[in-house]
Amino acid sequence: MTIHGVHHTGIIVSDLDRSIAFYHDLLGFPFSSEPSPWFDGDELAQGVGVPNAKLRQCCLQVGPDTLELLEYANREPSDGPVHQNHLGAMHVAFRVDDVTKTVASLEAAGVEFLSGPHVVDDGVLAGWRWVYFHDPDGIPLELVEVAYTRPEERQAGIEAYLTARTAGASAAHRSPSASTETGATA
Repeated sequence: MTIHGVHHTGIIVSDLDRSIAFYHDLLGFPFSSEPSPWFDGDELAQGVGVPNAKLRQCCLQVGPDTLELLEYANREPSDGPVHQNHLGAMHVAFRVDDVTKTVASLEAAGVEFLSGPHVVDDGVLAGWRWVYFHDPDGIPLELVEVAYTRPEERQAGIEAYLTARTAGASAAHRSPSASTETGATA
């Protein structure tokens, strides 16, 4: 089996036209397909796992990647998007050249950020400059500038993790008490 990459990221929105105004008009993502008409039917409902599904969508380009916006006509009522710490919560991070300049530009257009940009110079995310904001539905988005990378450190850390995980899994398979004593999990 070979997975080549992420084909697209889909975001469920409450109003496709309002979201197009945000993602296309404000953020500048060009269309890769025009907005669709409403789709429905048993095949769609089965395919997306939503009884009586009725939706419309469009795709935008974000660099070489695709962002799909979907509006369901039969979306169940909610108090807003899932909080970031809930199971299944996700966010989309957009890579930018200069996070500070991008934040200033978006703030001038009325976008509010949760904080100022964060600078990480130690640990697994060394080189990241990041900040969160929300789309019109309150869906979390992130801007990330990668100022530098430390590929040798990351590779060493990955190898150490895989070695420890393999050793822990082997210990767990030998004896249930051994995995409890060492804190290892399978």
